[in-house]
Amino acid sequence: MNYLAESYEIAVIGAGHAGIEAALAAARMGHKTVMFTVSADWIGNMPCNPSIGGTAKGHLVRELDALGGEMGKAADANMLQSRMLNLGKGPAVHSLRAQIDRREYSGYMKHAVELQPNLDVKQAEVTDIEKTENGWCVTTRLGAQHHCLAVILATGTFLGGKIFVGEVNFESGPDGQFPANMLAQSLKKLNLPLRRFKTGTPARVDRASIDFSKMEVQEGDQHIVPFSYSTKTPKENTQLCHIAYTNQKTKEVILKNLHRSPLYAGDIEGVGPRYCPSIEDKVVRFADKPRHQLFVEPCGANTEEMYLQGMSSSLPEEVQIEFYHTIEGLENVKIIRNAYAIEYDCIDPLALDYTLEIKEHPGLYGAGQFNGSSGYEEAAVQGFMAGVNASLKLEGKPPFVLSRSSSYIGTLIDDLVTKGCSDPYRMMTSRSEYRLLLRQDNADERLMPLGRELGFIGDDVWAEFCQNQELKNREIERVRSVTIAPSAALAELFEQKGTVPITTGCRLDELIKRPQLKYSDLAEFDKTRPVLPQSVCEKVETEIKYEGYITRQKAQVEEMLRLEKQLIPQNLNYDDVYGLRLEAKEKLKKVCPKNIGQASRISGVSPADVSVLAIYIEKLRREN
Repeated sequence: MNYLAESYEIAVIGAGHAGIEAALAAARMGHKTVMFTVSADWIGNMPCNPSIGGTAKGHLVRELDALGGEMGKAADANMLQSRMLNLGKGPAVHSLRAQIDRREYSGYMKHAVELQPNLDVKQAEVTDIEKTENGWCVTTRLGAQHHCLAVILATGTFLGGKIFVGEVNFESGPDGQFPANMLAQSLKKLNLPLRRFKTGTPARVDRASIDFSKMEVQEGDQHIVPFSYSTKTPKENTQLCHIAYTNQKTKEVILKNLHRSPLYAGDIEGVGPRYCPSIEDKVVRFADKPRHQLFVEPCGANTEEMYLQGMSSSLPEEVQIEFYHTIEGLENVKIIRNAYAIEYDCIDPLALDYTLEIKEHPGLYGAGQFNGSSGYEEAAVQGFMAGVNASLKLEGKPPFVLSRSSSYIGTLIDDLVTKGCSDPYRMMTSRSEYRLLLRQDNADERLMPLGRELGFIGDDVWAEFCQNQELKNREIERVRSVTIAPSAALAELFEQKGTVPITTGCRLDELIKRPQLKYSDLAEFDKTRPVLPQSVCEKVETEIKYEGYITRQKAQVEEMLRLEKQLIPQNLNYDDVYGLRLEAKEKLKKVCPKNIGQASRISGVSPADVSVLAIYIEKLRREN
């Protein structure tokens, strides 16, 4: 029998990366919050790769930390190895990635939510959510009914979860936990536009059974950059990662057994991630490649489990053993946990508003993989935004929405709610038109003032931010006023760097703009240079060296903002707009864009359609 349990302002369903950030944000804004999880032992679990960050994902974590989220702090506290990716490329794509102690990270997050005032953690399977007169009723499997004003769905891959290993399949969440099947049926009763997606994970293997001498060593960075602006003393690297490769034998084993893969046998109906395919998918899609790279990475400091990144599979267990054994260094490898694919329900994100509230169900929000995205980092930032916006709505305040020009978070959400996604969405730097403005090194400048306004940034972190801003601005001004005189030593440096020597005095900022020279290269010739934090030096160099490109992107932002100011009446009948193509009308009706800028980014709406729409709206404005 059901019984009336405690009531809350906000309920968060799920305690993965999205659920944690949503619950912490809501509770920190002063709202009585509950977070439900099927297992209190696996809060903040990493069912796939035990790492945080990576290309573009590192940007998301820095942005989340600048706003006041928890993921960056947890990653720094439980780091095993840290590396800055893409250092051979421009600063726009530099991305931090850290290998994380899986169990310690989960323990950190468990303790963080347990210590958070205004937040209750409950181990319970939510089986039903129902709209009430003034909110929502959340019912658990044991019959407890909790009345809430807002609900955030952060169900990850649990919603209707189904595991596939070869011909074997069964209902399950990740890591053998309970799936949320009854909740999936409840959401279908609400007529949510749900669909099936799929993801997968490789095997975890025994460290002692690996011959690392046959693999390439991948060391961490000597200079470690933390994710969090509050981390003063980063941990040191304690673990090595390794690189191995598949070969022709691996390919032969996979192709021989391809008919036994549920992916190719037609057993899996869900759409898999385009940018993280299984090894059998790689072998088929990239048939001309003689080998594929895989990374052998530790799962923790106190476990012998190693993670084989790049080798996810849904092939039968005995086939997995066979193809893993074809790889140099893994000839005798012992599998602790086999690879598997998991299929799950998620929502069409076109049903969401920018606040991540479901348009047809006020007070009901989505976050993370429920919204069609993939990745811990994408989930975490959505959870934070959903938690903040649910709180602001209860307070009767304007929503908190980030633009594409302000952040990768804004880009991610705009992509989801405007363009939708046909497969699990993964953030990449190429998704942003403003990459040079949205660097990970300036996430604090872009977003920390907003985090401070929300009340998430403490006095110490804010004071350091303000001081560093003053140091940076003062140094840029100084660099533009300093002239460097020619000398024999300077000429020798220029020759070493492969750039043309100077014959007369030259401004320091002009020298820094040369591709061959760095701000640090000119230190001994810059007699008035102050001692500055490394992070400040990097910002100074980037802003000077790429000044022209940054100015150009800022002009593009201004044009975009002009389009964003051209609002579209929400009751506009697109059938009345003469000249709009039929496809454009259908897409505009489905998304209901708020302004011309958003309309221009809808897939299937052409520039000509946008012009027709803008002219029509201007005509309406003049008539009224």
